[in-house]
Amino acid sequence: MTYQVKKSDAEWREELSADEFKVLRQAGTEAPFTGEYTDTKTVGVYRCRACKTELFRSETKFDSHCGWPSFYAPLAEDRVEYIEDRSFGSVRTEVRCANCGSHLGHVFEGEGYGTPTDQRYCINSISLTLEPEDGPEDA
Repeated sequence: MTYQVKKSDAEWREELSADEFKVLRQAGTEAPFTGEYTDTKTVGVYRCRACKTELFRSETKFDSHCGWPSFYAPLAEDRVEYIEDRSFGSVRTEVRCANCGSHLGHVFEGEGYGTPTDQRYCINSISLTLEPEDGPEDA
């Protein structure tokens, strides 16, 4: 896929912390139950930490108790990209930001959560920033 935001690894390393780079650009995973947004109830928009694209809204966030923030749908289907992931001896669906190609997490289906889509977008907190409904975080 061709991304609107194109940067070299060197440019991403300048902008992201080592941990952010590992997850966003190298498809790493943060440890469960350690992320900033795992249990937050703040109303707002979740954006890609790398390029600031709006990805999820708090209205679709739910408590899955899996250790990472969970959403049942992205803001719009064109905001994310799906990639088949055959690592770790299984087949999963990786979720990336469609604007910059950064790794966000994975989406799972049919787990029985009482959500409208029966999907769980299991997203790394470190891949996101949260803009509260009442304005940007640094306002």
